[in-house]
Amino acid sequence: MTTTTDERVSYRSTVEPGGDGFGRLLLAEWTKLRSVPRWRLTLLAAVVLTALVALLAAGGTANQAGGGGGGGDLKPAGPGVQDAGHYVHQPLTGDGSLVARVAAQRDSHPWAKAGLMVRADAVPGTPYAAVMVTPDHGLRLQHDFGDDVARAPGSAPYWLRLTRAGDSVTAYASGDGADWSRIGTVELTGLPETVTIGLFVASPDDVEVQRAFGAESISSTFTEAEATFDGVRLTAEQPGEQAGEQPSDAAWRDGDPTRMPGETTRSGDTFTLTGTGDIGPYEFGDDTARDTLSAVLVGLMAVITLAVLFGAAEYRWGAIRATLAASPRRGRALAAKAVVLAGVTFLTGALAACGALLLSAPLRESNGLPTASLAEGPVLRAALGTAALVALVALFSLGVATALRRGPAAITVVLLLVLVPQIVSSGLPLSAAAWLDRLSPAAGFAIQQTVPRYDTAIGPWAGLGVTCCYAAVALAFGGWRLRRSDV
Repeated sequence: MTTTTDERVSYRSTVEPGGDGFGRLLLAEWTKLRSVPRWRLTLLAAVVLTALVALLAAGGTANQAGGGGGGGDLKPAGPGVQDAGHYVHQPLTGDGSLVARVAAQRDSHPWAKAGLMVRADAVPGTPYAAVMVTPDHGLRLQHDFGDDVARAPGSAPYWLRLTRAGDSVTAYASGDGADWSRIGTVELTGLPETVTIGLFVASPDDVEVQRAFGAESISSTFTEAEATFDGVRLTAEQPGEQAGEQPSDAAWRDGDPTRMPGETTRSGDTFTLTGTGDIGPYEFGDDTARDTLSAVLVGLMAVITLAVLFGAAEYRWGAIRATLAASPRRGRALAAKAVVLAGVTFLTGALAACGALLLSAPLRESNGLPTASLAEGPVLRAALGTAALVALVALFSLGVATALRRGPAAITVVLLLVLVPQIVSSGLPLSAAAWLDRLSPAAGFAIQQTVPRYDTAIGPWAGLGVTCCYAAVALAFGGWRLRRSDV
């Protein structure tokens, strides 16, 4: 007797299904990218063109002076700052105070300065704090080339006092020399036991900027500061051979000879100082790193072309149907393409930026021009930020190409939005150029800045964030159209 039993046997294969895992999508997109010889050559061309343009630019500026402020023989204290004017001083060991009245000041510039200063030493570029009067901007306490921590109304004649206590420097002011008001206190970390303290004058140059498309001309004319000080008293407040009020005939020394030339005349405790140049930030100097990295504009055109073709070529060839058949989840397919493209173009941008800086440095140095070293934090940030910018522009191009699905149209749109603002803004008035630099996808080029300048429109990271937003919006719109439209 035969018994038939209707049984359903469950079976599970030990072989994992292929599926459309994201890792497989990444591998597929990477295979597409590296399998087209022209695309590999395009990436190589981006690196070579960037380095070549940087070399040509370095050679073309062989006869130009770089950095610093004020023109003439002024030696810059560092990128984006200047340390000029005229300084007459004495050494001060330990704590102490300097008191003087700015009896008169020439109105040579709205920001002309006359006052008291304490420095680590007299060599340009060293830490300092200074209290000063100005013709149009009142009393101010400034330190370390740009930090302005306090201000009050007032102009010459005015009494000033500067007191050092360890690393703390406190400034006071008085209209009559009897009733003193505190302006503020700053910390100068690491001051040596013996510092210099004295009187100074400074006056910024009159600067004229002429901008044209792709060119900039900056000319400056010296203004001469002059101020008279009286009632000068230096008091050392700690025990030692220098303790107590210093005699009025104590030796006063002029500042470091590398400064701009100045003159001191003295009669008793009355001093008259004249000098040229300013101390503080200098907004008209060269940004060597940015000037070198701007060569990436040429290489970026090759990257844009590659990114657009990577996104639009499959529509032209009809291969997009096979891609979406293998991965029906269209958003994941676009995400995989974006990750592969971002990684490849970031590496390309890093090679281009670092290559431009490294290869142009010997040529600039041999021609007596300042160089930008990758060992410096701001320069390294600018180089890696340029690589991130290249990747973001590539993603923006991919999003536009996915939305438009036509290579020539997408390339035109991206070039108009990314590269044209960089060219056009140099010929616009500063106010209009600033808005264009802030609001266009070209805002990301701000990441190449390493020193503050008069034409700075947006901070480095904020500018890169603007470009990031454009890339995100373009990819989101491209992904929306990819999901909603037939291929």
